[in-house]
Amino acid sequence: MPERGSGKNCCSPSRSEAGRRADTARATVAASGGRPAAGMVRVPGGEFLMGAEDDWVVPGDGEGPVHPVRLASFWIDRCAVSNAAFRDFTEATGIITDAERYGWSFVFAGLLPGDFPDTRAVAEAPWWRQVYGACWRHPEGPGSDVDDRADHPVVHVSWNDATAYAAWAGKRLPTEAEWEFAARGGLEQRAFPWGDELEPGDEHRMNVWQGSFPDHNTAADGWYGTAPVTAYPPNGYGLHNMCGNVWEWCADWHSPAYYRSSPRADPQGPPVGLGKAIRGGSYLCHASYCRRYRVSARSSSGPDSSTGNQGFRCAAEDTPAGPP
Repeated sequence: MPERGSGKNCCSPSRSEAGRRADTARATVAASGGRPAAGMVRVPGGEFLMGAEDDWVVPGDGEGPVHPVRLASFWIDRCAVSNAAFRDFTEATGIITDAERYGWSFVFAGLLPGDFPDTRAVAEAPWWRQVYGACWRHPEGPGSDVDDRADHPVVHVSWNDATAYAAWAGKRLPTEAEWEFAARGGLEQRAFPWGDELEPGDEHRMNVWQGSFPDHNTAADGWYGTAPVTAYPPNGYGLHNMCGNVWEWCADWHSPAYYRSSPRADPQGPPVGLGKAIRGGSYLCHASYCRRYRVSARSSSGPDSSTGNQGFRCAAEDTPAGPP
């Protein structure tokens, strides 16, 4: 069993790890021209302590040093973008996602049927399988669909795809600082959106792995794969599933060294990085591996990469008019 604080990324392999070159981000589709849609929450501006330096920090992720950050107010989606919402986007634009363009995406092996043909696995994370035909419409590849998962978060979407959706919706992706500030829900330097205890009163507050990773998930929280976007109580700002369920794309490039010199006011991330930042962990995260389901945890993936546990939510500037 991997040691806690493992630097290996159990949850979000990049497309290049399967032997394919990561392309640069393509241009997004035209924005819809509308103001931010309903279903958003206004997060008031303020200052908070960003990052962590505790024993659960993953070496190489760059969670520290803890530093003060001041943010202007902004709007953020109450929930991750759902399959139903993403379907509306694809029908309106005809967009072809990166997974569809490449013809494959990464699927967690435990979600595949026992007789599924052998496919290439990621060397250091063999539970990730390269599945041809896997995309947001077919999360486990041919023969699967999202007909009964309309209210679950869309997955197999790249940073390119998420940015395109945000532009169409008249929004944008949140910065890492905005995401963490919103995820904390008004609490200072706590591990989770509700406090420091993983399961307060033995109550499950998020969708993560229970049992032994990666071979046995008891699904004690009620879910083996994704859960609905409104599952579990919201945090102090009214936001659902800021930890667990699916990783969420942020606007920033990711650099482990960024916090050492990042601006104190409205940081936007470094000009370049190892990949695009992802936050929040997913249904595959487990304390025995990396505990990246904490609000301060950081990771990254290539902008054209997609997996079965990677989604997003949108943000928007705070304007006098606000969302309609």
